[in-house]
Amino acid sequence: MSVKAFKLVSAVEREMLMGDKNYINIECIECCGKNLYIGTNDCFIYHFLLDEKISTAGKVTFAATKQLHKYLGLKKPVSELKAASALTRLLVLCDNTITLVNMMNLEPVPTGARIKGAVTFTLNENPVRGDPFCVEVCIISVKRRTIQMFMVFEDRVQIVKEVFTPEQPCAVAVDGYYLCLALTTQYIILNYNTGVSQDLFPYCSDEKRPIVKRIGRQEFLLAGPGGLGMFATVDGISQHAPVHWSENVIGAALCFPYVVALDDEFITVHSMLDQQQKQTLPFKEGHILQEFEGKVIVATNKGVYILVPLPLEKQIQDLLASHRVEEALVLAKAARRNIPKEKFQVMYKRILQQAGFIQFAQLQFLEAKELFR
Repeated sequence: MSVKAFKLVSAVEREMLMGDKNYINIECIECCGKNLYIGTNDCFIYHFLLDEKISTAGKVTFAATKQLHKYLGLKKPVSELKAASALTRLLVLCDNTITLVNMMNLEPVPTGARIKGAVTFTLNENPVRGDPFCVEVCIISVKRRTIQMFMVFEDRVQIVKEVFTPEQPCAVAVDGYYLCLALTTQYIILNYNTGVSQDLFPYCSDEKRPIVKRIGRQEFLLAGPGGLGMFATVDGISQHAPVHWSENVIGAALCFPYVVALDDEFITVHSMLDQQQKQTLPFKEGHILQEFEGKVIVATNKGVYILVPLPLEKQIQDLLASHRVEEALVLAKAARRNIPKEKFQVMYKRILQQAGFIQFAQLQFLEAKELFR
């Protein structure tokens, strides 16, 4: 049963990025507050300011203003970007080297601090050290079967730990001391402090692209076998039922209460509450889907788009209008996470009342009586 949960809104048009240069492709994106960074295949970083505008009718649009662009001086693509806003630094992965650049002028740090030999990297959003002027970075090393942990400061980097894995890692997410790893044939959880590891489930990275996303404290979302989106905690258990997405998912993100996934033709939206697919948006040639501070951004090689969630109250009213009372009540309860307590109680009472009248009109008197009560 469909729900209109998101609208797809254009953020950066291809002309703003490449003009008539057709050979330029978007390789990676990063968004931090209003700052949007784009890395391209011709070794440039572009910095845009994103301005969100809401019309009186409630329509959301984005205006992107180009700040500057910077050539990194190599003939290689910029493969990953991560912002460390507390340090006003952007970590840039290009040609297996992570460089630190200033977030505002995109100039490399004067000390030339960098991390060499990185295949891919991620930041620890639940850091184990309480230093606000340091970010913890985990890299998959070019050395075989090796993960390295670094502390990155404003102008220097320091290796903390090197961990060896039973098979070659190809994707990683971090939470505290826990690494969630996609290896060649399986997913595992590894505590890099104690060295204790736990197998999750098998997975063949030769056949499909693995997905490992940290979605909350000590919890990850993974692309499992048979086209399943699986949830796993650091204890190796699942607190949520899996969602059925397509076999060839490229990217996924959590935007509570929805799991959003991208394949080569569609963006699909599943509810974590009942695991049902709620919305399908046609989206061809997409190759990036990421969540930044609650904002879900998707990109093709040529343009960047934002998935704007419709207010939960509007979604609930649409469900009630379709007489889908159970779904409306489940979604209303889930909204408690996102709405202040007093406002939620007023809203929830009104929804119960509306649902009661719908059941009453359908002669379901016992159910209506419970809702009115």
